[in-house]
Amino acid sequence: MAKVELKQPVVEEISASIKDAQSVVLVDYRGLTVEQDTNLRKQLREAGVTYKVYKNTMMNFAFKGTDCESLAPYLEGPSAMAVSTTDATAPARILCKFAKDAPKLEVKGGVVEGIAYDAAGIENIAKIPSREELLSRLLGSMQSPVANFARVINQIAEKGGAGACEAKEAPAQEAAPAAE
Repeated sequence: MAKVELKQPVVEEISASIKDAQSVVLVDYRGLTVEQDTNLRKQLREAGVTYKVYKNTMMNFAFKGTDCESLAPYLEGPSAMAVSTTDATAPARILCKFAKDAPKLEVKGGVVEGIAYDAAGIENIAKIPSREELLSRLLGSMQSPVANFARVINQIAEKGGAGACEAKEAPAQEAAPAAE
C-alpha cells in the first residue's frame, strides 16, 4: 500500500471534523504532563469539543479550500486541534482558561465562525461568555424591571391600595395653604 493511501483516511477524518465546525483552535501541547493532558481532554469532552493531535501535513491538506486554510502558518511544531460544532467560544474559553494554570499549553490561533484569529484574538474570544450564560443574563435583565414593578404594586396593595395613597396626599395639600 502506498503512503498516500494510508494518509488519505486521516485527511478525510480531519476534513469531516472541520466541515461543520463553528470554531477550530490550534494549540502547542509540548510540556504538558499526562495528568494535565487528561484533565484538559476531560474538560473539552464535557463541553462537547473534539480534541485530537494530528500531523501538521495532514491538517494542512485537510485545511486547503476551507475557512481553516488561514491556519496554515500556525502549523509548526506539535499541534493539537480543538473543534466545536455547537459552541463557537467553548474551545477558546476552555483552552485559554487551562493555559493560565498550565503555562506550557500555548494557543497558536484559530478560526471562529469563518474568521481567522491569532493567539491574542483567541484569548479575546475566550472572554466571551457561553451562549447559555448570555441568554440567562438577557432573561435576568428582562425579568428585573417586571419583578421591581410587581414589588411596588404589592407594597401599594399592602398599604391599602391607591385610595390610601390619595388620602395621605390630600391632607398634606390642604395643610400647606393654611400655613401661609
